[in-house]
Amino acid sequence: MTTPASRAEQLRRLVAEANHRYYVLDDPSIPDAEYDALLRELEAIETAHPALATGDSPTQRVGATPASSFRPLRHAVPMLSLSNAFTDEEVADFVRRIEQALDIRDPVFSAEPKLDGLAVSLRYEEGRLVTAATRGDGATGEDVTGNVRMIRMVPLQLLGKAWPQVLEVRGEVFMPVEAFNAYNERALAEGAKVLANPRNGAAGSLRQLDPRITAQRPLAFYAYGVGDVGGLALPLCHSMTLELLRGWGFPVSAENQVVRGLDGLLGYYRRIGERRNRLAFDIDGVVYKLDDYAAQRTMGFVSRAPRWALAHKFPAQEQSTLLEAIEIQIGRTGAATPVAKLRPVTVGGVV
Repeated sequence: MTTPASRAEQLRRLVAEANHRYYVLDDPSIPDAEYDALLRELEAIETAHPALATGDSPTQRVGATPASSFRPLRHAVPMLSLSNAFTDEEVADFVRRIEQALDIRDPVFSAEPKLDGLAVSLRYEEGRLVTAATRGDGATGEDVTGNVRMIRMVPLQLLGKAWPQVLEVRGEVFMPVEAFNAYNERALAEGAKVLANPRNGAAGSLRQLDPRITAQRPLAFYAYGVGDVGGLALPLCHSMTLELLRGWGFPVSAENQVVRGLDGLLGYYRRIGERRNRLAFDIDGVVYKLDDYAAQRTMGFVSRAPRWALAHKFPAQEQSTLLEAIEIQIGRTGAATPVAKLRPVTVGGVV
């Protein structure tokens, strides 16, 4: 005999699987009408039996209560920054230091696009999302759990069964370019305020005190690593851990690649750079990480950044403009200073 509790659990699983297929895999498994019917049935059961409304229920993505402020949330494992490189020579120095420290040639790296969004840490206990925090100062961030629950690509309950008791997943909240453009088109048509650029749109949307506003914004999420993990041994390398996260329901960028040595890193940088304007999301560079965890531990850290990872940034975006006039300003001492008047242009959503 089916009880309300067992039916609610079944509905939560069905809706979670449908969300994963639709938002993460881009491969819908059921029609929208059937999805809506499942969600309405679950809402009805939870309304009739409030004790069955769990924190990981898909119904918790709507109707959240606004907060008066964001409380601080300390990271169990610090969210470190990355050292930056702007030239091929700086990347070569990075690889050379690793080769000398590890006494190897052509180390293996995980190369990934550097998403231009907002870094967050998601904490799961027994497979359920319990908190979400921004990077903040690296040691303490802001509690944005209510807002992160509104992002459909973030699993509230992990798929499968063999997950750790505690799992912190690090990743980036961002706004896909196509969704950003569509949002602004609707905003213009409705006379509402448009977003300056996808990054500002993502950051501002995640820091809304009212999660219902966040729910209306087209936010996405990609996982790129882990923090605190308890109760399960991870694979031996970073790329395999990302595949494990993918199996638990987390979206991971399809642009990630495992490459070898300096040539592999620079080749990846150039390939991604050539396709930068055609990607579904904005990036401001790529990230290189030693793939082997033992090698990462050997390299260690310097200050607030790991020695085993590097952000290879793209050149700053440039835009041509017109010199409209040159005015002469006279200072207090009588000195004449020419001042150029340039036609305003927009670069990266900023005038």
